[in-house]
Amino acid sequence: MPMHEFFMGMNQLELINRAPGFFKYQPHNVAAHSWKVTQIAQFLADVEEQNGATINWQSVYEKALNHDYTERFIGDIKTPVKYATSTLRSMLADVEESMTENFIKTEIPVQYQSAYTRRLGEGKDDTIEGQILSIADKFDLMYEAYGELEKFNPEPVFVNIFQSSLEALAEFKHMASVKYIATDILPDLFLESFIHKDQLYDLAKSLLPDFYESQCKSNQ
Repeated sequence: MPMHEFFMGMNQLELINRAPGFFKYQPHNVAAHSWKVTQIAQFLADVEEQNGATINWQSVYEKALNHDYTERFIGDIKTPVKYATSTLRSMLADVEESMTENFIKTEIPVQYQSAYTRRLGEGKDDTIEGQILSIADKFDLMYEAYGELEKFNPEPVFVNIFQSSLEALAEFKHMASVKYIATDILPDLFLESFIHKDQLYDLAKSLLPDFYESQCKSNQ
């Protein structure tokens, strides 16, 4: 049983566009997103490690690199559709899990199946590596939206994506990596000019206490 289908799947990920159905000045595909998330997760893990956390680096890389591989089976479904109801989200997850399980059994050599069961499973768990993946995934999504807002793309979906990304980051505001984002990255981002900047700036201040405090200090 060869690995041919697995490697062919990586080519398919290059053809799956993210945020399908919306006008974009700069399209992004799933393969590029996975690489960017891995780069982000790598840095965020550095931040966590420097602040005393013990990091399983193999887990960081495996989770980040593979977190969207299974989209080759069902594509990148629009977020509003995917999360329309909890029932639909659960059904899609079941379909994806079933197709992934079948793929591993039929296309991955037996001696490597346990490794790929781990790699292609849900990576966003309660471990610190899983939390880093959640943050990195939303952070890249925020930058994809920011890139469109910076070009004054009028599609309202990108404001919504930026907003939902900030809300997702706020769920991890206790973590050192999100504190770093709030104090060392977002201030630079908000120095730039982009559509709906004031609205999103106020939202960031309300959601992320460390960002709010950093802005208060800079205005003194």
